[in-house]
Amino acid sequence: MNGAGLGAAHTSSGAAILDVIRAAGTISRVELTRVTGLTAATVSTVVRRLIDDGLVVEAGRAESTGGKPRMLLQLEPTARYAVGVHLDHAGITYVVANLGGAVVARWRRPGAGADDPRDVVARIAAEIATTVDRIGVDPARLVGVGVVSPGPIASGTGMTLTPPVMQHWADFPLADAIEDAVGLPVLLDNDATAAAVGEYWSGGIGTGTACAALYMGTGIGAGIVVDGTVFRGRSSNAGEVGHVCVDLDGPRCWCGARGCVEAFAGPAAVVAHAAQVGLALPGRTVSEDFATLARAAARGDAAPMAILRESAEYVAVAAHTLANLLDLDTVVLTGPAFALAGSLYLPVVQERLAAGFFARGAHAVDVRISAHASEAAAVGGAALVLQSELAPRQQGMRVVLGESGAVPVAGSGVA
Repeated sequence: MNGAGLGAAHTSSGAAILDVIRAAGTISRVELTRVTGLTAATVSTVVRRLIDDGLVVEAGRAESTGGKPRMLLQLEPTARYAVGVHLDHAGITYVVANLGGAVVARWRRPGAGADDPRDVVARIAAEIATTVDRIGVDPARLVGVGVVSPGPIASGTGMTLTPPVMQHWADFPLADAIEDAVGLPVLLDNDATAAAVGEYWSGGIGTGTACAALYMGTGIGAGIVVDGTVFRGRSSNAGEVGHVCVDLDGPRCWCGARGCVEAFAGPAAVVAHAAQVGLALPGRTVSEDFATLARAAARGDAAPMAILRESAEYVAVAAHTLANLLDLDTVVLTGPAFALAGSLYLPVVQERLAAGFFARGAHAVDVRISAHASEAAAVGGAALVLQSELAPRQQGMRVVLGESGAVPVAGSGVA
């Protein structure tokens, strides 16, 4: 093997070992050899490099089972940090996460609205600089910014096909603009995929599971993680289950098709339905109106309950479709809408999968609400940066170059 090949092999081995250590919490070199299938010599070499880089530390010895107690390894969570930014019309959510997936800062600010994208980017840069300084994170340990937004996402520019409220962002050079403003590498992805990666990186999804993170924010989508690997599709837009047709003659969706799940069940459709039946709503934004309906339904008000129940039935169809196509064993409901009304949607999705999942005779599907549903996409943005920086699994990635360095931008292949 030539020098370049050896370096690539060590990078790949380092990624695998780092990911196993992250998932295990603490683990010995012997266990790493068994789990990864790498030789003891390779594990020893790679672990020494990770320790020298400050990414892994020795955390004491395990209890003896008769021989010499094994030294345990764990991540050094403060070795690296990343910023996650969820850019949406209704609000901009930020998190700073450490290498272990723990969120060390989170905050939310007014959304993009109708503002000029350049003004929003300047606002994002100022927010990040202020907060990183306030919480005392060493800028040298900050590896990048993950920016996520409603899909579809194009790797070079950003949102090429946008919901109506964000049309003015179409083809805006999002990655370049934010990288120039913040001075850090930037990675783009859609919110649903990011949410799935965030669940995995923070320990919400086990390494051996086939899982979909069903995301509802501005719209409805899903991120898919199988055995710790994200399935992206050709253009990194896999999982658009909100645009599965459930009625050939249904209403026109913003995507251009008819009868999509999102056109019946998304927050905008729910709010429009409420307005049609005469329910009083604040009328400022879809997210505020949806929140009003969710609170009323939680109080037991009949009309909001009925409207959200109808939405939940369509969401359950989306979950059922995903589970049958991918033979899932876990579905996580996540995103701002589920943070507000997840308790109303959860039993409906559980009921449909329990009764109609094709492989139910072989195994059940675990359906649950994310522990951080309201900020899942931002957490995922930070996790994507940490994963691509420290445990890169992507194939066919495009690199965005800037003064601060380079970082892969989600493109074709899997991550």
